Amino acid sequence: MNNSRANVTARKGLTGPMRITNFRWEHLFASPTIDVARALIGAYLRRVVPPGQPDAGSVLMGRIIETEAYLPLVDPACHGYRGPTARNSSIFGRPGRAYVYFIYGNHFCFNVTTEPPGIGGAVLVRALEPVSGIAAMRRRRPPETPEAALASGPGNLCRALAIDRSCDGADLRSGAIRIELPEARSSSQVVIEGPRIGIRAAARWPLRFVDASSASVSPFRRRLRKRSEMADNTM
Repeated sequence: MNNSRANVTARKGLTGPMRITNFRWEHLFASPTIDVARALIGAYLRRVVPPGQPDAGSVLMGRIIETEAYLPLVDPACHGYRGPTARNSSIFGRPGRAYVYFIYGNHFCFNVTTEPPGIGGAVLVRALEPVSGIAAMRRRRPPETPEAALASGPGNLCRALAIDRSCDGADLRSGAIRIELPEARSSSQVVIEGPRIGIRAAARWPLRFVDASSASVSPFRRRLRKRSEMADNTM
């Protein structure tokens, strides 16, 4: 597949284009990976700190303001591209589950699985805007970290919300870690798109989505542009 054709496929998503008119769970995760990545902007990630960890029982929550889509079958940057392994098995499970992996021997990354079981697509959640449990988030980050930056970047997000491999495979509809969908999209939200960050394969595909109105966007803003959203203004 040449780069031009790949970009067309990337924009549509493997399962074809879909105009999202209902962001409830049963509709959201039946959508193509790109539509899920876009629709998750403005949703909330809620984490209850598990027993045995500092601040156990605390509820940590942030608004999702940056995502990246990783497409099944056609995307060499997707962890499912070469098939199932012990490390990536969760990406081939049911959509709407957590896929968490350890990278660079340094930090965890939190993803939401997409596409039907066995296909292997995911959305990386790159940044959150802190909403609640901010004091507990701060205790997991350097003391001088600004509030807006507590969960900015995939590794910082996982540190701030106590996310590790124990979360891998979790059903994000309920439980200690879950995605909560807002009733309406914020009127100040401006979604822009651009290339994904920190990868070499398919690096130019415009699969990163950002709420430009948020101060919590990760520092790398280059080559982002505004686009017309496919979604309705109501959820």
